[in-house]
Amino acid sequence: MEKVAVAPPLGRAHARRLREVYRSAGWPCQDALEIDLLAAGLLERVRSAFGHETLRVTDAGVQWLSQALARNRGALSAHEALVELVAQEMVRAGRLAWRGLSLRAQVPTGDEARPLRWCIAKPDVFSIRHTSVESYVEPIVHEVKVRRADLLGDLKQEAKRGAYLDLGECWYVLGSDARGRPVGEPDEIPGECGVMMLEQGRLRVARAAKRRTRAGLPFGVWMALAKATPAAGFDEDAQGMLGES
Repeated sequence: MEKVAVAPPLGRAHARRLREVYRSAGWPCQDALEIDLLAAGLLERVRSAFGHETLRVTDAGVQWLSQALARNRGALSAHEALVELVAQEMVRAGRLAWRGLSLRAQVPTGDEARPLRWCIAKPDVFSIRHTSVESYVEPIVHEVKVRRADLLGDLKQEAKRGAYLDLGECWYVLGSDARGRPVGEPDEIPGECGVMMLEQGRLRVARAAKRRTRAGLPFGVWMALAKATPAAGFDEDAQGMLGES
């Protein structure tokens, strides 16, 4: 009985390689990703008149790339929508919230000679209390996840989480997949972090973050906040400009 070939499972690494071949001259790498793409019929080998072998994305490969890009756009839109929801919830709570900041933070190195190192943290949402007392700002970082693969990959990055904790409280906001199932459970998130769950379009606190006492924010963080625009409040357009009727 003839065996039926089973197509290998294809993931994000395969899509990335296929895009690279599509944008380039198609020189082969002869690695496992290339073998999978050739076996799936998404790539084909082309031999020139001089005997050189290159790769070409097939029509099936272009179609698969288009579907992968559509999935990515959908996930990005879901991520952006959840980021906006978190930012607005922070504003509703009387806080100042920013999206897409790049902030300097310190993370431990495990080296006694140099115990800390600087790095750049990019939280999805960063917020502080609306106060004029520096020691009362209570900074909070929210990291938004709408894909389980992204969540699992992020949980392996202890340095990234350490940078967030250096900035303030760290919360993970877990969205839902296409079937409405949460991308993660609270017990999967490290205990020093808080957890929010998206349920029927609303955010629910599944576990509070551990409170972190600090005297204030570093000067570099204040400078980054001063140069950025916070999320708009709900009543910023309620009062007209002076001179308007």
